[in-house]
Amino acid sequence: CWKIDCFSSDISAGIDKAIADSVNILSISLGSINKTTDYTDHTTTGAFSAMERGIFVSCFAGNSSPSPFSLRNEAPWITTVGAGTIDRDFPALALLSATERTILELPCLKERLFQLSCCRLFTRKRLEGGNDNVEKGEVVKAAGGLGMIIANVPDYGEELRGYAFKLPATTVGRKASDIICHYVMTDPNPTASIVIQGTAVNVQPSPVLAAFSSLGPNSITPNILKPDLIAPGVNILAAWTGAVGPSGLASDTRRVEFNIISGTSMSCPHVSGLAALLKSVHPKWSPAAIRSALMTTAYNTYSDRQPLLDIATVEPSTPFGHGAGHVSPTTVISPGLIYDLTTQDYIDFLCALNYKSSQITKVSRGSYACDSNKTYSVADLNYLSFAVNVEGSDTYKYTRTVTSVGGAGSYSVKVISETTAVKISVEPPVLTFKEVNEKKSYSDKLHSFNHLCIRTSCSPMPFGDEK
Repeated sequence: CWKIDCFSSDISAGIDKAIADSVNILSISLGSINKTTDYTDHTTTGAFSAMERGIFVSCFAGNSSPSPFSLRNEAPWITTVGAGTIDRDFPALALLSATERTILELPCLKERLFQLSCCRLFTRKRLEGGNDNVEKGEVVKAAGGLGMIIANVPDYGEELRGYAFKLPATTVGRKASDIICHYVMTDPNPTASIVIQGTAVNVQPSPVLAAFSSLGPNSITPNILKPDLIAPGVNILAAWTGAVGPSGLASDTRRVEFNIISGTSMSCPHVSGLAALLKSVHPKWSPAAIRSALMTTAYNTYSDRQPLLDIATVEPSTPFGHGAGHVSPTTVISPGLIYDLTTQDYIDFLCALNYKSSQITKVSRGSYACDSNKTYSVADLNYLSFAVNVEGSDTYKYTRTVTSVGGAGSYSVKVISETTAVKISVEPPVLTFKEVNEKKSYSDKLHSFNHLCIRTSCSPMPFGDEK
């Protein structure tokens, strides 16, 4: 990648070289700027070639939320990773003039007392907060500002991220920003102070879905539920280049070896690392098997059984945001069952999408073809999660095959639904395995009873209670 962008030819060459080097894992925090309408972009086709050779490929989901259909890297042979928070934070207090007397009694804080103004536009080149937060700080400092309180736009709700500002500054959530702006507009002499509180740990609730993490549904194939899962991607301690300062601004002369970074580009490598761990323990597992273990052991509730929150709305997140849930490093090694897929399964999937031979060749770079005598269905792909557009009174059936990797044992069904308008049943209700690598199939049936259009999704692993 160059300073501004990555050329498709360079991406393809990089993937091909990695394949030639016989890597086990490809971690690709890249995505097309323009939304693709099929699976023929360079990252996706390169990922198919890697998958074909047994290489696990994880990619970032993108940072375009909270817009629906904003995902990148939606192909089923890619593990698509969204971002969640961790339980570490870097809090700072924005103190208004109501506590000014206390502040002025502390000499070390006097220099941080500044005149407060409420401003939505910091630069003319990009309107309504479209420029980066560190750029806003640079403009404020250049104008003689001593400090800055930066308010979230509505889309980012209560999310707070760390930034390498060039002046004392703090971000505040949307609710606080409304209070501060009201104060500024009504007080004749509004002043404020920023108190940096260092590092806080054991922050709760944690994790929560990041406001920037791109959301589904999958715009190319809505039946394939994406993202697959989320992982730590907010305020991550990351290695940093010495070519630029921590803010990334040309004027920043500071140099650091590590930086605090947020984005799905941070969450993707966490999943890649866990995939490498899985590959070392289970060297013969396919990329689909590794993804299956990551997803079926993920969690979507807290220890009190309450659902994971979306920090943008401070409401429960949905499978279109967190996928199967947040990755769980402590349980991923022993998933019990896996949902496996082969190259031919993905070719059949492309056939179900009515791809022409030229399109299949472009995706696979191989001589695959669809059988004109065979009926293909997207629902037949043995993907461990799926989405169904339920409209009117109808019945939908999805069949899945699981492989036992935990030896002999029985798995019973546990179905959880948030709606009574769709009845979900599973047949058979119990799967019993006698040995490792034994395969068995089951079917999910969804029965809708009204004439409303309902978006629903199924748990990725209904056979989760081992007896």
